Amino acid sequence: MAFDIPSNLDPALMPLAWLIGHWEGGGNGQQADGTPFTYAATIDISQVGQPWLHYFMQLFEIDDDGRPVRPVTSEAGFWRPGANGEVELVVAQPEGVAELYYGRIDGAKIELTTDAVLRTVSADVAVTGSQRLYGNVEQDLLFTWDRGTAETEVQPYLWARLGRAPTL
Repeated sequence: MAFDIPSNLDPALMPLAWLIGHWEGGGNGQQADGTPFTYAATIDISQVGQPWLHYFMQLFEIDDDGRPVRPVTSEAGFWRPGANGEVELVVAQPEGVAELYYGRIDGAKIELTTDAVLRTVSADVAVTGSQRLYGNVEQDLLFTWDRGTAETEVQPYLWARLGRAPTL
């Protein structure tokens, strides 16, 4: 599905313009203990006339046919472009974790590493650090999320391929 760059897009957001839209698809994951799982995902990235993008991702449990059954988790945040291809991503998750990423935009590829991880006292997972990679491949959004916890080094956690879908 083709996309149009919004006419009112802040010029600072041009390197991130390809992210804007509603994305849907499926992915795979691995728990810290190595247990694999599959999921469906949606990512919504939108601009609101400011020099940042709003970000919302939801993961869903799927049935035997791969259809979403119920939400499992989500995260919300903001993409913040900087000078010379630098970018920041600020996200918060309902499991009691907030992450601040920094990284670089290289065309249709974005690599990010956590600068800080904050956890509530009752956080479901003791996340210690993460790395993410986002890319536009054949018009699809590919992403990987590697995550470290108090019990593990940084290791693969989630990976997916999402297609651009009509916005709701």
